[in-house]
Amino acid sequence: MICNDRLMKQINFIVEIDKLKSIYRQTTLIDESRRENDAEHSWHLAMLTMLLAEYANKEDIDVLRVMKMVIIHDIVEIDAGDTFAYDYEGYKDKDEREKAAANRIFGLLPHDQGEEIHSLWREFEERETPEARFAAALDRVQPLIHNYYTKGGTWKKHEVTLEKVKKRFHCIAEGSEILAELVENIIDESVKEGYIKK
Repeated sequence: MICNDRLMKQINFIVEIDKLKSIYRQTTLIDESRRENDAEHSWHLAMLTMLLAEYANKEDIDVLRVMKMVIIHDIVEIDAGDTFAYDYEGYKDKDEREKAAANRIFGLLPHDQGEEIHSLWREFEERETPEARFAAALDRVQPLIHNYYTKGGTWKKHEVTLEKVKKRFHCIAEGSEILAELVENIIDESVKEGYIKK
């Protein structure tokens, strides 16, 4: 077996985060064959970052930093579980569960890498930088696209109202005014098509 302590910590972390593939979200795949898992969601967000970075409010956004945030932002759900966006009861202790998970999981890494990833995760959660606001906007846009292309998807399944949808997506303009316009158009179209209850 490998004797290098640093490398073994990195390998142990890599093995641990494989569990992300088994954390299923409420969002279904666009082909509606099954629910997506957190690893797929994170990969999809990395692709959105690469393709849509030009629409961030800040012209010279650090794309690599955004990509790092979206790749690691849901790792805490290995311990904390996925909290459905419209589960207001589940949100009551979400922060507490996720902070404990971040401490444990990122603590598996060598100190410098654990600190870097923990810092990126906190930055994403706090949404105080342009990069974090753009990453958070993408995190909301991705499931919206899924719900639209599955003709209501989880909105219909959980009887989510227009008021709740608008509340969920009001912050997108903080990261991208252009994506906020897109979201508004998709929501309007979804109401017309009966995907969202008035």
